[in-house]
Amino acid sequence: MQTSVAKLTSVIPLYLVAPILYLLVVLTAVVFPRWFTSRDPIATDLLNVNRPPSSQHWAGTDYLGRDVFTRIIYGARYSIGIGLAVVAISLIFGVLLGVLAGAAHSRIVDAVVMRAIDALSSFPSILLALVIVGLTGSGIPNLIAALGIGGIAGFARIVRAETKRVIISEYVEQSRTFGVNRVTTLIRHVIPNSLGVVPYMATIGVGGAIMGVSGLSFLGIGPQAPTPEWGSILSESRDYLNTAWWTGVIPGIVLVLTIISFTVIGRAWQSSFERRDV
Repeated sequence: MQTSVAKLTSVIPLYLVAPILYLLVVLTAVVFPRWFTSRDPIATDLLNVNRPPSSQHWAGTDYLGRDVFTRIIYGARYSIGIGLAVVAISLIFGVLLGVLAGAAHSRIVDAVVMRAIDALSSFPSILLALVIVGLTGSGIPNLIAALGIGGIAGFARIVRAETKRVIISEYVEQSRTFGVNRVTTLIRHVIPNSLGVVPYMATIGVGGAIMGVSGLSFLGIGPQAPTPEWGSILSESRDYLNTAWWTGVIPGIVLVLTIISFTVIGRAWQSSFERRDV
């Protein structure tokens, strides 16, 4: 047993075990919510309003008698699903702009792309998302697009820096010496090695995206009631915290633990990547 634990901790640090297991459970709830509960997340029961946690309702009920645990389980699909979609948009466009700026042979192209990135960076992502949603209207697609645009600049800057670092590396210079053309060098060497930062950036980004989604949903900009999204659940519970604290505290704990888990895993991945490059 000690040997098995030692082998496991040599691959996965002990402090990452809990976040990984927690996210496995949460992601399972995203895909298979009926494995955790057979209740309907929007079904009301006015005879059981604001009931405290019990054996029948593990996280209690809300002001409409809806099972809070069930709403948390189904809410994971919205919060995490939207968060993943937001990161996908930021990642795709951020990588394209970063590689374009970093690998551009012309300084003009690099300057134009960087000025566009600077323009995006001049607004906080949440503020930019509020402006975009205000112009386009609320709803899940607009929310995804707004937060996705707000996250492009961060990915683009880091990918650009990595691309420039790789271009001046010895093995790229050697490939040019051997007569390998520029396009082949970019495809075979520069781009693959520049994207090594993407996995941990995306993992950290998911946590931030979930926080952004929940924050905007709390303000009423995201999925509308009775959709059981975590931010909207917290928004609905704020008027009942004095009499039914569980309707806000338990979903809030789940939200915070999810964000922390993604961030801890991403930071650990980042540290491992940076040690490998040293």
